[in-house]
Formats: sequence, C-alpha cells, structure tokens
Amino acid sequence: MMDCTDRHERYFLRLISKNVMLYTEMVATKSAIHGDRNKILGFSKIEKPLALQVGGSDKNELSEVCKIAEDMGYDEINLNLGCPSKKVQKNKFGACLIKEPDLVAECLNKMISSCKIPITAKTRIGFDDIESFDYLNSFIKKISDAGCKTIILHARKAILKGLTPKENLRIPKLNYPLVYEIKKANRNLEIIINGGIVNSQEIINHLKKCDGVMIGRAVYQNPYFLADIENKIFMNKNVPSRSEITEKLVEYVKDEIKKGTRINQIMRHTVGLYHGQSGANKWKRYLSDNMMARDSDFQKVNHIMTIAQNNEKANRSTQ
Repeated sequence: MMDCTDRHERYFLRLISKNVMLYTEMVATKSAIHGDRNKILGFSKIEKPLALQVGGSDKNELSEVCKIAEDMGYDEINLNLGCPSKKVQKNKFGACLIKEPDLVAECLNKMISSCKIPITAKTRIGFDDIESFDYLNSFIKKISDAGCKTIILHARKAILKGLTPKENLRIPKLNYPLVYEIKKANRNLEIIINGGIVNSQEIINHLKKCDGVMIGRAVYQNPYFLADIENKIFMNKNVPSRSEITEKLVEYVKDEIKKGTRINQIMRHTVGLYHGQSGANKWKRYLSDNMMARDSDFQKVNHIMTIAQNNEKANRSTQ
C-alpha cells in the first residue's frame, strides 16, 4: 500500500473504525534510520493500535528500526516479505526474501531480541514456479523457530520477473485453501489471511479457518467498508455516519493546513468515501476540481461538509 496508508489516510480510517489494526506504508530501513524521522515515522495517537511495516534484509538495520519504533510508541513491527517490485528486489527486501529463509529467520530473530513489542511477518505463499505446501510450511517453520508467532499470508504467489506490482495483485491466482492448510498444520501460530477480500461475509468465512483477516485495496477504494466491519465483525453499533466523519476530518484538515500540509495530501484518500452511494460522483468531482486550491481557502474546505451533509440526506431518503 505504498503511497496509500500514510498518516493522513490512517487518521481518516481511524475516524471510521476504532477496532481494526492499522499498518503504515512499507518503510525501508535506511529511510527510517537516516531520513526525517518525524516525517517518515510520525503518527497521531488516534491512529493506534498501529504497526510499522518495514522493508530490509540487514539484521542490524532492522534491529535499529525496531528500537526506534518501540521508542516512538508503535504497537507492532511487521517485516514485509511480499512486495515484488523491481526496486524493492534490487535493495534485497520484500518478496525476493522468500527464497532466503535462513536470512529471514536471522533477521527476525535479531528484531525480536531488540525490542519488547510484537514482531510479525507478511509474506506471499510462493514465488515464480514455487507454490507448494511443503515449501511454504518449511518457510513458516523457519520464521516461527526464529520467534515470530504471527504471520500474515497474502494468498497469491509473487512473480518476481515479468509482472508489475499492480499485475502481481491480480494475475497470480488466489489460493485460500493453501493458507487454510498452513493454519491447520500450525495451530500454535497466529495465521492471518490477506488478498482479494471485499466484504464482511468473506471475512466471517475466513475467520472460521484463520485467526485474522487483513484488508488492503478494498478499504482504500471503499473506506466506509470499515463501518460494515465494525458493525458485523466487532459488533459495534455506534459507527459514525459519513457526514460525521467528514465533519471531524474538516477540522483535521484546517489544523494540518496551518502546519503546512496541502489539502490534497489529505483529501485524496477520501475519494471513495461515498462509494456506491447517491452523490458519489458529485463528491469525487468536487474533490477533483478544488483540492488543488490555495491551502488558505477555507471556504472550499467548509463546502466539503455541505456536500457530505447533502449526500447523507439524499441517501437517507432513498433507503
């Protein structure tokens, strides 16, 4: 979810759901250590529980990032073993590490010994021509022997050559049964399933065979999907309406503008808020036409609230 789950997106999503675990974009170890720490790793307390997803294969760098993340107040550190991009492979992290289980185990062991917060791993179920229970189970065993007891499995293999990251999200076929098989063989581990999950009923079905479900693109495209998850999975009946969420977000936007944040940096994440609802096109059009306005133009920011309220009324009248 590079360029998607930044701090503004996470703040927005937390306004909808108080229960889900949120994850950062993947942050490379060198960026976390040498970059602008507040800009790259900073977050608001409202975002918690929050996990930092990190990419790297140098155990000492990963160890240092773990200490930094723990000191900053993150609740979990997740090692990315699933990103298939060429740039990521060139820097030797992401999905290419599935081919190096000993190195992964060494990294995870060092990370676990460096801090007290949970260390988890997210990986694909295979790579290129390798997609078998035996290979994946052996890889999982290496990870668990290193001390990592929570593993997120994206139920697609990664094609390391010939496909773009976007193509890697749809061309390799989903293989949920393989994830179920891994869970059945590793009852002592927390196995979380990921990939292609688009509604609450699918989540309910997966939870019968796995310990958790991770959602990525479906929530980014339709953020209010989280409201249904709150209602049906966490049994929370007090989920705010879209206009209530927008009202709180407008105040956040005004505060951020004063700090130098551009309106578009925040509102670009809200394009799908009215996905499937009356007024969705009007909402998208207004954002498209006005979010590059001068950041001091609070009149346009306030008008976002008017559109949200009108959309809310229109949708209530059609129900």
